Parts: sequence; structure tokens; C-alpha cells
Amino acid sequence: MDSFEKISSLAKRRGFIYPGSEIYGGLAGTWDYGPLGVELKRNLKNEFWRSMVQMRDDVVGIDAAIIMNPKVWEASGHLESFSDPLVECKKCHKRFRPDEIANSSCPKCGGELTAPKLFNLMVETYLGVVEGEKLKTYLRGEITQGVHVNFKNVLSSTRVKLPFGIAQIGKAFRNEITPGGFTFRSREFEQMELQFYTKPDTDESMKWLEYWKEERLKWYLSLGIKKENLHFKEHAKDELAHYARAAFDIEYQVDGAWKEVEGIHHRGDWDVRRHQEFSKEDMTYFDEETKERYLPYILETSGGVDRATLFFLIDAYEEEKLEGGDERVVLKLHPKIAPYKAAVFPLLANKPELVKLAKTIHDDLKKELVVTWDDRGNIGKRYRAQDEAGTPFCITVDFDSLEKHDVTVRDRDSMKQDRVSIKELKGYLSKKLE
Repeated sequence: MDSFEKISSLAKRRGFIYPGSEIYGGLAGTWDYGPLGVELKRNLKNEFWRSMVQMRDDVVGIDAAIIMNPKVWEASGHLESFSDPLVECKKCHKRFRPDEIANSSCPKCGGELTAPKLFNLMVETYLGVVEGEKLKTYLRGEITQGVHVNFKNVLSSTRVKLPFGIAQIGKAFRNEITPGGFTFRSREFEQMELQFYTKPDTDESMKWLEYWKEERLKWYLSLGIKKENLHFKEHAKDELAHYARAAFDIEYQVDGAWKEVEGIHHRGDWDVRRHQEFSKEDMTYFDEETKERYLPYILETSGGVDRATLFFLIDAYEEEKLEGGDERVVLKLHPKIAPYKAAVFPLLANKPELVKLAKTIHDDLKKELVVTWDDRGNIGKRYRAQDEAGTPFCITVDFDSLEKHDVTVRDRDSMKQDRVSIKELKGYLSKKLE
């Protein structure tokens, strides 16, 4: 069983990710995030926002509309260039990306394949109430353009000066013909991006490109991704997108193959220049120091929230042999992104005095931390369930707790246990979670 299969099984079993619309047979390329998945995903987005906006003076945020005037996509080049090459089997009519084909025959039935054809990835929708008069538009294929069309609005409503960035997190949609790899290639997904504007100076902009490459790599490492599983891939000239002057991917290694998790691109002045051309609005920046007007260069960091979630799960997944021949599956997620920071147990669910004290501790902790309650089965089964959920600490209230006012705190990774005073529990967890 490969990593995608293992994580897919665990994700459904423990409530991270479910197949979309599953009771109706599902819808390929769509996924629903369960109780654990939504917490993990929210934690990742919060960490992105904290590092990219909250802790910086040169970046502000935005949340643009999903549906935009269709001329936005004409200007950005998506209606003309946003497509994937696919081959089709003449026998079974399945379609494949050329990079998924090992030889010249169909991997499903061995049939003959067509020459590659381009398929546009934009998802169409219609606005209006009168049939025949509805406006054809699109669900955004990327969140990028919502930033660029608001470039002048941000300038006029804030005190930002070049160089500065605009960050955004939001949903995007693509008509993926071959979704797959669990959530890796989906039709509905979430992006976390930065569009960073600089003077139209090649040397300065390339320095910023290198800066953002390292910053984004450090972000993944700081949240626990193993260093040996990440690297940069530079795009060759014939691989560059139509707008890019330079591009690098941060790739994650899964089962010996490298998969893109985030792109860092030099977009030149493509976006502001095209929107100026198509909208007839002045998109130039006035430099008060030099008294010049110019179209800025743009450096972009574009990461997939769903892909990041998937790779953090894969990277944290371990199967361990224990003493006595037992095994356990554990998600060694960094405490900052773990869905639950702690689980609280009464040793015995049928002892009201234990349940009452455990509930008091649980209700007090949840004022500051995301914690969970578990009183099902024996303690060993509860530990295993929380290991699979990635919960860093399990807190057990036993009969000694009633007399000594302390609890047992069990560490997920080492499985070691400490007795901790109830009144010192918050401080103990706070220090450990850092």
C-alpha cells in the first residue's frame, strides 16, 4: 500500500477527509474535510497568515470574490492559455496526462492513444435570472487575479509603499480531467498566496525571488516537514508559464517521486500590464522618492492548502513496532498544526466522580486550547485513537487525581507519562506545545 492509500484510509477512518458526496456515489476530484481535517487545515492557514501578514509590516491581506467579471480571465490569459495537454485511448476513451504515460499505449487497456490535445481548465458558470440572458462567467481558476485587480484599491486605502505584498487564502476551481493522488489533484481546492510588488528592476526583483524561496521553504520546515523530503525544482525556459520570467517549485518527495506543493514565480509586470490594457485603468505606481511612474514587477508564492495538508499528513505518518510485538500508527504532527492539542479521559467512564473532575478540566482547557473528550473503551484503545489523530498529549483523570489533585499526562511521540498538578496543567501544556 502506497502513502496516498494509507493516508486516504486513515483520513476517512479518523475524520480528516471524506470523499465528496459519498452517499450518492461521490464526485471525482471533490473532498469534504471532517472534524479533524478542518482543524488541521485551519491551523495551517492560521500559521501561513501569521508568518506572511501578522508578523510583517510589508504585507497586507485581501479576500477577493470567487466569481469575477469574465474580462478578468480574458486579460489574465486564462481563456487562451489555461489548458492541459491530454491523450485519449481510442479503445476505452479514458484520458491521461502525457506525464502519466510510461509508453505509447493506454495504461488501462493497452489501446492506442491519440496525439495530445489541449483542454481548457476553467469552470464555467452563469449569472442572471432570465434564461437566454444569463452572463457566462467562470469560477476562478486561481486566486491570484483577485489581488491584481485590486492593486490600486490597496494603494489608495492603505499606507503601503513598494516593495510590498498582498496575501490571500481562498478557494479556486479547475476542470481537472484526471483528478487523482487523493487530494493532490482536485477540482475544488484552496490556495494560500502572496503577490509581492517591487520596482521593475531585474537585480532587485531577483533578490526578492531568492528571499521568498528561502522564506517559504523555512515555513514548511518550521512546522515539521522533514528536510530530506523537500527540494527546489527550477523550471526550464520551455517549461515556464506564459507570464513567468523565472519559476521554482518546492517539491515534496512521496514514495520516491517528487510532487509540487508550492510555486515561487517571477511574473514580471504581466498581470498589471494586461489589466491596464484590458480595463483602460491606470495601473502604474507613483514613486514619491524618484517621482517616476512605472508598472511594478511581481513575485509570487502560490501554495496549495490541500496539498500542504496532504503532505503534512504523509510526512507525519509512522507505523511503529512496540515492545511485546504490538504495533501502533501515529501521526507525529507538529503541535502548532495538530487538530487537537490534548485529549482528556476519565479512567473509568462509569465512575461519576472521575467523569465530573475530567469534565471540569476539559471545560477549563478548551477556553484556551482545542481539546477533545474521549471516554470510549479502555485507556489503551483511547491512546491508539489519539495517536492516529495526531493529538500531542493525553490527560487521564484517575482515583489518585481525586486525592492528590494531579493527572497523568502522556506524550504522543515518546509515550512517556508525567504526573502534573491540575493547577499547573495549563502552564505545562503551553510550554510543551511551544
